[in-house]
Amino acid sequence: MGKYIASTSKWVRDQVELYEKSKGKEGNTVSNYPVIIVTNLGRNTGAIRKTPLITVKDDDKYILIASQGGSPKNPNWYYNLKANPKVKIQDGSTVYNMKATEILDPKKRKRLWEIAVKTYNPYQDYQSRTERIIPIFLATPIK
Repeated sequence: MGKYIASTSKWVRDQVELYEKSKGKEGNTVSNYPVIIVTNLGRNTGAIRKTPLITVKDDDKYILIASQGGSPKNPNWYYNLKANPKVKIQDGSTVYNMKATEILDPKKRKRLWEIAVKTYNPYQDYQSRTERIIPIFLATPIK
């Protein structure tokens, strides 16, 4: 793996650092919702990138919502996962090796979107703010 390049966003850098230093005991929420840290490789740099995302689960899988708050553009991590779907997900003190797959099938998307919105209702508002269809990834354990 490459070297770690922290986010250009101060709050993301600070949250990732606090989360990792405390093994998920601190820095583990955004707006009072639990978060995970998703670690992936940058598609251009090959560097390690880390992103806090709202924790949304489907059994032992994680649903990763590329909402970027309803921005008109996908977040950078979306393109990184498309290029290299192997990720590490830290949930509290536990780290999982996983593979993230973008869900394109409308029926599967609908089911996962409903779980995501039930978990974190602002996703519905984010979708209404943008013309793009917010991408959904399903991260499954690598056996």
